[in-house]
Amino acid sequence: MDRALELRLTGSIFDIPEPAWDACACPEATTGRALNPFTRWRFLAALEASGSVGEGTGWAPHHATLYAGDDLIAVAPIYLKSHSQGEYVFDHGWADAFERAGGRYYPKLQGAVPFTPVTGRRLLAKPGYEAEARHGLLAGLAQIADQSGLSSVHLTFCTEAEAVAADGWLHRIGQQYHWLNQGYRSYDDFLASLSSRKRKTLRKERERAQGFGGEIRHLTGDQIQPAHWDAFWAFYQDTGSRKWGRPYLTRAFFDHLHEMRDDVLLVLAERDGAPIAGALNLIGREALFGRYWGCVEDHAHLHFELCYHQAIDWAIAQRLKRVEAGAQGEHKLARGYLPVPTYSAHWIGHPGLRQAVADYLDKERAAITEDIAALAGYGPFRKDGD
Repeated sequence: MDRALELRLTGSIFDIPEPAWDACACPEATTGRALNPFTRWRFLAALEASGSVGEGTGWAPHHATLYAGDDLIAVAPIYLKSHSQGEYVFDHGWADAFERAGGRYYPKLQGAVPFTPVTGRRLLAKPGYEAEARHGLLAGLAQIADQSGLSSVHLTFCTEAEAVAADGWLHRIGQQYHWLNQGYRSYDDFLASLSSRKRKTLRKERERAQGFGGEIRHLTGDQIQPAHWDAFWAFYQDTGSRKWGRPYLTRAFFDHLHEMRDDVLLVLAERDGAPIAGALNLIGREALFGRYWGCVEDHAHLHFELCYHQAIDWAIAQRLKRVEAGAQGEHKLARGYLPVPTYSAHWIGHPGLRQAVADYLDKERAAITEDIAALAGYGPFRKDGD
């Protein structure tokens, strides 16, 4: 490419036409589902239109657009952050140390999908422009942060390829638990791949969970009615108040999510015709992404049933390659979800802070890599002799 690249930041996703954004974010969606529904224009627009991000939230949109001449060749979801909440890649310790030393860590630039620990491309380029776009976006974001006096730029839950391409940035890994479809024809087929003891345990767990006194339903597309979001809002508030102190998403966000209900799977437990618990998933071309769970009644193992077992059931039926069940949670291991690495890249301007973080990340990467290898050995799958 012999044309100069120009990086611009804009204060709203609504400043970028939806077709132009999606031509970079999910060109494959023209022939079906997007690989990652979270970086589509309409999902990011729902966050802004609902007030879940924007003024007063600490997530100020500063989305990046990269032009080659007059052609938009890449975009990136970027936010100016005044705190480190809702990111799932924790840098509170870095911020505290820097500010104790007299530095100013906030604001910072965050390349992420808010409140969404799902791996996917963060440097969203039109096909054929990937290498140029990665270089232009990474160099441009670092230059903007440096010239503006910002402490740092962070790409979180990016792809491994993007992290590797971030030359001169600090690389970090984390871990999640994903279920991988090995060509299973049914949940029983999946169970047959487990050790006999684990197989019996999960059968008993599912039997007890399904005995809560009602029925479990899978709803997607037009099966989802506006009243279902009223029920799920109650579930979300219950979980949010216990986990985060206050929910990140507004009630209006779920009204906007209704407009993209073809990408949504609601798994609801109903008793006497009323929903008492539910799990919200988004559907990608290859994966089911578990996002939120909640309940208004407590029943043994119902959380595991709705979030993990039912997700596996549905993924097998739809021939999806995997289920990504969200952040953290070693309890997922016994249910067939194995540890996998996640990736992020960090540009830090201050030399002293950069060196301190680099030293920390060297140790953290070694520990997490060792942890992933060890945990994989504790999975429920059959071993020789089982």
